[in-house]
Amino acid sequence: MIPAKFEYVRPSSLDEAVSALAEGGDDAKVIAGGQSLMPLLRLRLAYPDLLVDLGGLEDLRGVTDIGGDLLIGARTTHYQLVHDPLIAEHCGLLAQAAGTVADPAVRHRGTLGGSLAHADPAGDLPAVVLALNGTMIVSGPAGQREIEAADFFVDYLTTALGPGEILTGIRVPKLGNDWGYRYEKFHRTAQAWAIVGVAALARRSNGQVAEARVGLTNMGPVPIRAAAVEAAAAGADANAAALTAAAAAAAEGTNPPADLHGAPDYRSHLARVLTGRALAAAAGV
Repeated sequence: MIPAKFEYVRPSSLDEAVSALAEGGDDAKVIAGGQSLMPLLRLRLAYPDLLVDLGGLEDLRGVTDIGGDLLIGARTTHYQLVHDPLIAEHCGLLAQAAGTVADPAVRHRGTLGGSLAHADPAGDLPAVVLALNGTMIVSGPAGQREIEAADFFVDYLTTALGPGEILTGIRVPKLGNDWGYRYEKFHRTAQAWAIVGVAALARRSNGQVAEARVGLTNMGPVPIRAAAVEAAAAGADANAAALTAAAAAAAEGTNPPADLHGAPDYRSHLARVLTGRALAAAAGV
């Protein structure tokens, strides 16, 4: 199909982008890599009057070491996440998950910021950034502010971004050498959305899991932290039996969707199985 008619601007600075978006109001949309928005435009599921293209803002691309955290520009592509040495050294979970996104063509165009701002609960990276305790940095007419990942995802395809605000960067804490990680994903084909995905982190100490973090993909209208699993895994022995037992709580507090790819009880089963696998791998079992 052909998208509905819209106006198009390509700002040369962030201030210009914020101004253009604010002037466009509710009828304006931001486009970066376009891998989420373009299909919606073609199907006329979205029909903005104005597109604000961030493609010219090179300062929103790349990874910077800022001490205890990494600052990742919102326009950093999935491909760059997979291959960036700072990500590999300090935040390998993000690189691992980005490598499972769609196919090489999408990974070369799609951006981390676009994935997070689109907020599709079946997308891989929102649950990963949630598990990493990431912080979103946004700029708008009132200036810059920060939003914790736990507060950023509000509802299906809905975020805490206010009118005229643009996601410009993501700050994630560095993971120390005592942290292990794993992203497990169940999908129909290599290019398909996750039916269920699990982002797991485990900090090991003296043969036990001192701390665990688990983010769930496609188990509700927003990415979810599996709090019951995290509580059960903390202090557990780093062995398959103990972590499988902790993973039994993976579906608690979730609201998995029902669609052609799976019923809610099927997704709950997948969440338990994949969480057990991901936790075991993260704990080095």
